Amino acid sequence: MMQAHSGCRRRVTVLGSFTLTTDGATVPLGVDSRRLVAYLAVHPRPQERSSLAADLWPGVPAGAAARMLADAVAAVDVPELFAEDDDETAPMALAADVEVDLADAMGLVRAMPEIPTNHDPDIALLSADILPGWTAPWIAVERERFRQLRLHAIEERSLRLSSAGRFDEAVTMAQTAVQTAPSRESARRALIEAHLAQGNIAAAVAEYDDYQELLRSSVGGPAPSGLEALFPPSPAWPVLRARRPMPRSAVQLPGLRSVRGAAAPGSRRLVAGGSVPGTSTR
Repeated sequence: MMQAHSGCRRRVTVLGSFTLTTDGATVPLGVDSRRLVAYLAVHPRPQERSSLAADLWPGVPAGAAARMLADAVAAVDVPELFAEDDDETAPMALAADVEVDLADAMGLVRAMPEIPTNHDPDIALLSADILPGWTAPWIAVERERFRQLRLHAIEERSLRLSSAGRFDEAVTMAQTAVQTAPSRESARRALIEAHLAQGNIAAAVAEYDDYQELLRSSVGGPAPSGLEALFPPSPAWPVLRARRPMPRSAVQLPGLRSVRGAAAPGSRRLVAGGSVPGTSTR
């Protein structure tokens, strides 16, 4: 058995891939032990052992699943990885001082609305899914939940950056969401609004056009997306490749749904695809 020592750092990662490390050294685990540790990393609250065993080994009789759970616990050769409890029937959890990348990511998601727009948080933790390639039903549920939370946080951050006049950063942030979920309308909306706030009409129209093409290829025909409302009517506006004229009129930018009616610093007023003289041309 490994000897526990003061300050031993234990970390579990489940975003992108699974690893268990102690003081930076990877700990090899068998299949069942790896699934057990991953489950507890994804579910931070103490788990009743009977339910835990049933989730990890669905379809296996309760008695056999309980034995498999006990064997998986015993095979994890990392002292103090699990919360201490002398009762072997007590709920299971990772020890409180075990670091988990998913917990860090969830903390970032919760903190994003309060991070000032002049700060640049590292959103690398929001770029990967939970255990991609793992197919257990319990993983699929948590993977989709985290995916929705992180995408929403990224989209809202993009909107806040646009409203603060940080247009390049807003575009980059929204592009992260689009790359993660190309068919997600709210991600495309955030990117189109960031382009419009920046005054980049051509990029906004191209993004709309690309999304429409994706929808047509997915459903086999034209599909309304609701993004047309981002482009107020004007005879001078370009025609999309969808072969529908999209007349657009002068529009005060940014046209952000969360800050409508309030002009952001450095925003521009477009007239027939150009800027009003004397306004910012950042």
